[in-house]
Amino acid sequence: MALERLQKVIAEAGIASRRKAEKMIQEGRVRVDGKVVTVLGTKVDTFSNITVDGEPIERESLHTYLFYKPRGVVSTVKDEKGRKTVVDYFEDVPYRLYPIGRLDYDTSGALLMTNDGKLANKLMHPKHKVDKVYIAKIEGQLAPEEIIALKKGVTFDGFKSAKAKVKVLKTNPKKNTQLVQLTIHEGKYHQVKKMFKAVNHPVIKLSREKYAFLDLVGLQSGDYRELSRLEVDRLHRLS
Repeated sequence: MALERLQKVIAEAGIASRRKAEKMIQEGRVRVDGKVVTVLGTKVDTFSNITVDGEPIERESLHTYLFYKPRGVVSTVKDEKGRKTVVDYFEDVPYRLYPIGRLDYDTSGALLMTNDGKLANKLMHPKHKVDKVYIAKIEGQLAPEEIIALKKGVTFDGFKSAKAKVKVLKTNPKKNTQLVQLTIHEGKYHQVKKMFKAVNHPVIKLSREKYAFLDLVGLQSGDYRELSRLEVDRLHRLS
């Protein structure tokens, strides 16, 4: 049986932030199975009866969605600049969702939204190599040696990327552009754009077509669908 820290359970139930939950525990406002708990880090199981100020907390059921993120939307819960966020598309969903990882403001495509903290932490941990497939429209045309460089890994910001899969999909000689499919498992800030820039081909347009085994078939920009139990289990097995 999995045990979780008490302050995390309180936070995930939407009662308060984790920091405020810790303060509640220290103030003696939290009971587990009828007993006051004041020790931070106390672990509880799924069947523990937890109350805050005498009121029982309700734990959310876990849900994960595949979202087709449009361009011009930020991958955060709130935005200080008042821009539209990915959470705005889930106003009718009765769960507090947040994105697993991120997609740039001007990048569209596959993004997972969840309230499953364990799954999110697993998928975002650097040791787990979850493939993400991007399609980039780039300036110019990749030379054979540039394709080899991308496949071996390029250096940007003092970081050497891991090996990537590269496939040229279409070339437009008149406009001197190319559509290129790039598969990576890392998630550095602006990584795809910086990888192409490292071989002197700026990205004009970018989308993420697949996350692990999940693709956007059947979805339009702004649409989402809930993952099945089998799909979620498969994601857990990846990580």
